[in-house]
Amino acid sequence: MKRLFINLFAILTLLTSPALAKDIKFVQVTDVHYALNNDFSQEVLEKAVNDINKIDDVSFVIFTGDNINRPKQKDLVSFVKTINKLNAPYYIAFGDHDVYKAGGLSKENYIKTIKTYNWFYKPSQPNYVIKKKGFVFIVLDGAKEIIPGAIGYYKDNTISWLDKQLTRYEKRPVIILQHFPLLPPKELNSHKVYQPEKYFEVLNKHKNVIAIVSGHYHLNGEKMQNGIYHISTPALLKPPYSYKIIDIVTTKEFSPMIYTELRPVDVK
Repeated sequence: MKRLFINLFAILTLLTSPALAKDIKFVQVTDVHYALNNDFSQEVLEKAVNDINKIDDVSFVIFTGDNINRPKQKDLVSFVKTINKLNAPYYIAFGDHDVYKAGGLSKENYIKTIKTYNWFYKPSQPNYVIKKKGFVFIVLDGAKEIIPGAIGYYKDNTISWLDKQLTRYEKRPVIILQHFPLLPPKELNSHKVYQPEKYFEVLNKHKNVIAIVSGHYHLNGEKMQNGIYHISTPALLKPPYSYKIIDIVTTKEFSPMIYTELRPVDVK
């Protein structure tokens, strides 16, 4: 299928150990806003799952938040049962629609629910690391479960944890997967990140982050800043009803190159 969006970047500086990484392809699905009271949201997700299953060599699928439209257990259970039909393993990040502790769906309960219906799901914390083909993928949580809202909040202990992971994997190329973008595709005060300078301060200490992949704004946008490719992806539930395929291609002695394809789901 012809690519609708292809973006490429190459950093000319050498990575410390580029030979460790091999070509990898993964899929990002974001802002599904799945709901049992919305038949269309169910149809779109079902078709997206079927379409993803047709793609060869997908290492994993990452759902980058707002996976369900309201923090309800029954919606989450149905969402998980649907994505369990994926041929590739999947991972989850939280968005502002996903969790509400007082409503009974805390982050802890959310993860427990996924594990109940998918015994192969390994992450047990909101922040976690995935290692595949020489790359390190860091899932970073910026959602609030006490007073949910559209402002992203990467807590100090989350930023500190990120700093430690980037130090630990300083010789490996890192891709961060999250809901709330640091460089949004559009300036919108209601959806910004609280105190992003703390996050940027950590990024500036390290040279191994090659991309940050986000959702939240329901818009497509890709920007390069200080050697990091900031990728934002539209909502699955809004036109053009699409998800993103991300290919990372390695070349000996040079930084990996990133290609992206915005792939629409055929919704009549």
